[in-house]
Amino acid sequence: MVSYPKGKIKVLLLENIHKDAYELFHRDGFDVTLVKDAMEEAELIERIADVHVLGIRSKTNVTIKALENAKKLMTIGCFCIGTNQVELEEAEKRAVPVFNAPYSNTRSVAELVIAEIIMLARKATDQSRDVHLGKWNKIAKGCFEVRGKTLGIIGYGHIGSQVSVLAESMGMKVVFYDIISKLPLGNASSVHTYEELLKQSDFITFHVPETEETKNLFRKEHLNLIKPGAYLLNLSRGKVLEIDALVEGLKSGKLAGAGVDVFPEEPKSNDDPFVSPLQGLPNVILTPHVGGSTEEAQKNIGSEVAEKLLKYVNNGSTTFSVNFPNIELGSLKSGYHRILNIHQNQPGFLRDINSIISDLGGNILTQNLSTSANIGYLSMEIDKNLGDELKDKIKAHKHSIRTRILF
Repeated sequence: MVSYPKGKIKVLLLENIHKDAYELFHRDGFDVTLVKDAMEEAELIERIADVHVLGIRSKTNVTIKALENAKKLMTIGCFCIGTNQVELEEAEKRAVPVFNAPYSNTRSVAELVIAEIIMLARKATDQSRDVHLGKWNKIAKGCFEVRGKTLGIIGYGHIGSQVSVLAESMGMKVVFYDIISKLPLGNASSVHTYEELLKQSDFITFHVPETEETKNLFRKEHLNLIKPGAYLLNLSRGKVLEIDALVEGLKSGKLAGAGVDVFPEEPKSNDDPFVSPLQGLPNVILTPHVGGSTEEAQKNIGSEVAEKLLKYVNNGSTTFSVNFPNIELGSLKSGYHRILNIHQNQPGFLRDINSIISDLGGNILTQNLSTSANIGYLSMEIDKNLGDELKDKIKAHKHSIRTRILF
């Protein structure tokens, strides 16, 4: 359905995105480049100038400056859950929808959380290290079953609720706190406040996005609220926990252990060093942001995001875009021409476009408009090819940002 030759549409996939994504684009006829590493701003600006579709994971930051230099960029795919590495509002203003994979690694993250809960309760990582060093330290003191313990989940979305189900199957009591009212699964129960959850829980796990509200969600003052000997896990976003508070809680013994998979500052590549005050502390599991790094999750993410990008490029669908008005569009009927326009959300634009089409002798067969505070996304189908004259007239409108015509 794409009117522009697919072989001229350049797709740049960074950060070792799963090969399934590459194959989907390649099989559909696009010009695809796969790059192993993330890119710093200067390199990205240089490479993105003639790119139409950009795929990234969590290490590449798409800044305002990068977007300013991406004149041909049509869409961005974040092959991960988070999208805070992209300047979303700027992308929207520049008619660039952003897509992600909010659910594909849910099971992988949830399984690692459960595994770490058990390992922390049994001090298994410390015991393993000792045996590797030739120390035989067989003890039961301070080692517990997780059955009957209370797990507190902050953020009861897809991952949090999956953790809830798995934990309950092992006999744990589950409580959760979310700023949005959520239907509990199984026997889980919600609590009214974050502080109430901290007081009740033997294990506390965070599953929230990175926002201003969640930055340093756990701070030093919260050490006074938690149970003595509680365990803390963060496999969500690095800035959710105040690291100094976590270190203080562990060194004082208020916390019996912690599992941390994400950090405020992380290396850009596997070749860069990593330093944290959490290193060397007993009963602390540190992992290099691998919660969603399973072959199953990366395969699912690769396919899910690539398919969303392909739907947008091929037929204009923006369903599940995180920064764009959502419109679901199907296949185009034979003989029809689909006009896709992104424009500033200003009164009178739709009237003007309808007049342009009418003056050129076109008949509008279907029309969809969805808006946000900043932009409008318009899809309409007409019964004849009005050629470049139609596109030029729409492009000349003072509020028009970008127009595509598919046939």
